[in-house]
Amino acid sequence: MTDDDPLINARALVFHDLQASGHADPRGVSILEDAVAQRRWWVAQWPEGAEYVAGQVAQDVQDALMDSVGRWPRCKACDDVEPHELRIEPELGPDPHWVCDRGGIDVAPLGEL
Repeated sequence: MTDDDPLINARALVFHDLQASGHADPRGVSILEDAVAQRRWWVAQWPEGAEYVAGQVAQDVQDALMDSVGRWPRCKACDDVEPHELRIEPELGPDPHWVCDRGGIDVAPLGEL
């Protein structure tokens, strides 16, 4: 991403992953927009944390989707047959990526599902 606004970058990364998993519908996009709007205050209060906001937005969207559509994004990387979601690591850090906790697999950087 080349935009200087970390929230625009975060939105683009999470939108890509929503699209890749078939959840870039009006509900998913609305949830994403709400997450970005709420994190704008967070970045304003802690500018040094701007490099962490993409992972935070992804986690916010993941939590909100759990209430409406269930687990997102679903893991397709491991052999576990029980449906489970990928998680963002680090929880608060730069360069967030999706991992499967069950299989111990680093699946993809955020924005590259």
